[in-house]
Amino acid sequence: QVQLVESGGGLVQAGGSLRLSCAASGLAFSNYAMGWFRQAPGKEREVVAAISRSSITTYYSDTVNGLFTISREDAKNTVYLQMNSLNPEDTAVYFCAADLSITVVRGRGRIAYWGQGTQVTVSS
Repeated sequence: QVQLVESGGGLVQAGGSLRLSCAASGLAFSNYAMGWFRQAPGKEREVVAAISRSSITTYYSDTVNGLFTISREDAKNTVYLQMNSLNPEDTAVYFCAADLSITVVRGRGRIAYWGQGTQVTVSS
């Protein structure tokens, strides 16, 4: 059974930082592209960042490019999202995603596996 378990969310003041983690189990992690999505209240889920197998390529949405960094540690079956200079518009539930295709985890297709999400709240 595949499980993606996010952690690291919480409440932070504007300008602060958080590091999200997603621990995967039940899949050959190194074979999967990984992504982070977020969903704010009343809005659609949107891709934030994605990383290919072996960290060859990374992708960021325009809104977080230069502020967030995605990375992976295959030895620990874990993907991370370092979020800096957070602002209230970053408030959302953040989801980890896994798929064999980097195109899919960039938001262009049906994701194979999702985590349950972790709440990030940025206060002004």
